[in-house]
Amino acid sequence: MRLIQVLIPKGDRADVLTALDEEGIDYAVWEETGRGDFEALVSFPVPEPGVEPVLDKLYAAGIKEKSYTLVMPTETVVSERIGALKDRYRGYRISRDELVARAEDLAPASSTFFIFLIVSTLIATTGLLLDSAATIIGAMVIAPLMGPAISASVGAVLADSDMTSRGVRLQVTGLLAAVVTAAILGLLLRETVFLPPVDIRTIPQVLERTSPNFLSLFLALGSGVAGAVSIIRGAGSSLVGVAIAVALIPPAATAGLGLAWGHPGVVITAGVLVLVNLLAINLSALILLWLAGYRPEKGEQSKQARRAVRVRIATIVLGLVLLSVVLGAVTWASFEVGAVTNSAHTETEAMFDSGQFGDLTVESVSVNYNVDEVLLKNPASVTVVVAHSPNAQLPADLAQHIDDRLTKTTGEDVVVDVEFVRGESSASN
Repeated sequence: MRLIQVLIPKGDRADVLTALDEEGIDYAVWEETGRGDFEALVSFPVPEPGVEPVLDKLYAAGIKEKSYTLVMPTETVVSERIGALKDRYRGYRISRDELVARAEDLAPASSTFFIFLIVSTLIATTGLLLDSAATIIGAMVIAPLMGPAISASVGAVLADSDMTSRGVRLQVTGLLAAVVTAAILGLLLRETVFLPPVDIRTIPQVLERTSPNFLSLFLALGSGVAGAVSIIRGAGSSLVGVAIAVALIPPAATAGLGLAWGHPGVVITAGVLVLVNLLAINLSALILLWLAGYRPEKGEQSKQARRAVRVRIATIVLGLVLLSVVLGAVTWASFEVGAVTNSAHTETEAMFDSGQFGDLTVESVSVNYNVDEVLLKNPASVTVVVAHSPNAQLPADLAQHIDDRLTKTTGEDVVVDVEFVRGESSASN
């Protein structure tokens, strides 16, 4: 429920009360005793879905331009008379004016936005270098990216160009700032006592952001839907903001680390993930807000908003289609990596278990093969550690036998290295 209070300008009292009577709304009126610009204050309860249609009726009489309207949430309304209003106004979304207010609240002042964003990026970058998922998620709690993502879509459906441009500007500049912040931190920490020599491409949390696939797209779409639903229905949005931030800040920080370590592949793949997630979040939020029925207050702006939303959706979809080529390639490459790795272990162990190489036994099989090498057509590197008895005859062509078997099985080029270790077993008593 909402409690609405309207200061009635002089001469409009009869029109306001007539509109409320037509809607069947109970109200209370107080004489205004202030500076004399208004003649009365009217207060009335109304269900959330009824706020917009009731206010539209009052705005039609010019109330919005000449007065103050307060819409306040209520803890509890105790009345048997409220049931009729709930039956009349059915729905689940908040009013247009409340939507705008919430979107503005979620997009803080620029200075506040960038302070929280930079701090969040610093923590997330540290989490990436430490391979700590908990640290990364903790950093997302303070990341302020939900506001710009939602406000850009709200502005688009309501034909508010200022809100749209500010939302887009904060998203773009914010993510660029995140990349730069992570790059600077990486340069400061690289090869210092605080961080031992490390290839960032081998850190699991970094590797996760440099292997984007179509599952990443679903994560971003889901985050955008959750963000839109939370604001449309007036539900809590803090945890939803974490989901949106998780989709954007860690890959942006990964791209920054790629710059610091001089790995173009990391920068490109993480950058693609940032762009895909950014577009998907905006697309799902935009579509959901439009389907929820939000339109500009003035009827003549509806066509303008409809045209702008269509152009915006088409542009985002085109961008996603182009980036999906990269996602498709990475998805295929990830599948190839998994297939080659699994086959290398299975086939190598099968060769030794069959007795083909006498009493030689395989101790371990390691495969050095990643998405970049698949896309660049580089061969997979397979290292096999073989144990042998003190007097065993070591075949000179063992590596080639394994190479031929794996090449035939996987259909990919491989390079096999065999390392021999001497093994001994104690005699039985």
